[in-house]
Amino acid sequence: MRDRRESVRDKVMYGGVAEIGDFGTTRECIVRNISDNGANIEFKNNFQLPREQLSLGIARKGRSFLAKVIWWRDNFVGVAFRAVSPAAPVSDLEERLRKSEIKKRQLQRQIDQLLNER
Repeated sequence: MRDRRESVRDKVMYGGVAEIGDFGTTRECIVRNISDNGANIEFKNNFQLPREQLSLGIARKGRSFLAKVIWWRDNFVGVAFRAVSPAAPVSDLEERLRKSEIKKRQLQRQIDQLLNER
């Protein structure tokens, strides 16, 4: 089988946290290999993973990445990092801030509704 990756991945075993979807659902995972362009991650158990963007935080590297799901099989997932250039992963700080602001507005509306019901 031919390897179609743009860059070589280093075999690692880093603990990670994947934030999935707009509601901040998080799942712990293990990063099995990583490159500048993507990673192979393993989750504890199999679950339905939406084919969309996720945020992958790797504490040992002190970084988090926006990533697109490329493939998944059982509890193994291959992701590609969103990048400005082929070798420069983008921090997901802006995306997380945007999601946080949306969630804040939703919560504020709920608080206002609850206060008006009294």
